[in-house]
Parts: sequence; structure tokens; C-alpha cells
Amino acid sequence: MEEIKVKYFSADIDKLEYIDGKSDWIDLRASQEVAMKKGEFRLIPLGVAMELPEGYEAHIVPRSSTFKNFGIIQTNHCGIIDQSYCGDNDMWQMPALAVRDTVIHVNDRICQFRIMRNQPPVVFRQVDRLEGQDRGGFGSTGKQ
Repeated sequence: MEEIKVKYFSADIDKLEYIDGKSDWIDLRASQEVAMKKGEFRLIPLGVAMELPEGYEAHIVPRSSTFKNFGIIQTNHCGIIDQSYCGDNDMWQMPALAVRDTVIHVNDRICQFRIMRNQPPVVFRQVDRLEGQDRGGFGSTGKQ
């Protein structure tokens, strides 16, 4: 089991918790109240900084209920935090765009993350043909 050092910037948010058997995604919470008007962009502070183990990165995405509950979209769709973002002031944040007026309260669960191994080194080799079965191009799986 990997150990990850976590710094909390707020005593008002619940501590991170890995719930074995339920999901390997871990919820992140707003650490400040954020009021947003429709069309407004904000960086929503998540109240944590971490020292990720060497060779790992964190992937941050919205929770499935984030858009329904708060009317926000994560503008980079998937945030990647590499192990070099590990300083004492490197607090994680969620870049968000509001599609309606909304208020996000302290401790609201707005996104989630998981720790992933870095991609291994790869070499790209140009070829004239690929040997796999042709599926018919982009969008070929249909509507149903």
C-alpha cells in the first residue's frame, strides 16, 4: 500500500478517505464557499496538497452528480497533477465554468481523483498499414 503525504489547508473539510470495495476514486471537496454567476470561470480551491510517490500522477475529474447539483463544468475535463506539483503551497484546485448561477459550499464534494502510474516510455514507429480489424472509423459503433 502506497503512503501519500497530504497537507490540508482547511480544518473545515473532511479528510481524504479511500473506501476499499466501493470505488477507487477519492472525493475532493471545496475548501471555500464559491458563488458563481452563469458564464463565470473560477478556480475552486480543494484544500489539499500532496506529495505523490515517484512515478505516479493524479487524475481529477468531476463527480457524476457535479453538473446536476452545481451547474459547473470542469474546464480542462480531466486535470492531471504530476509528482512535481508537491510544494507546501501547491494546493489542488478545480477550474470550473458555471452554466447557471450557483453556490458551492465548504465541504461540498465536487470532484474526485485517482492515483495512476505514469505512462511508460514508448517509441512511435511509422507504418503504411495497420494489421488490426477496421471498425469503420470515428463514430462507427452507432447510436444504440
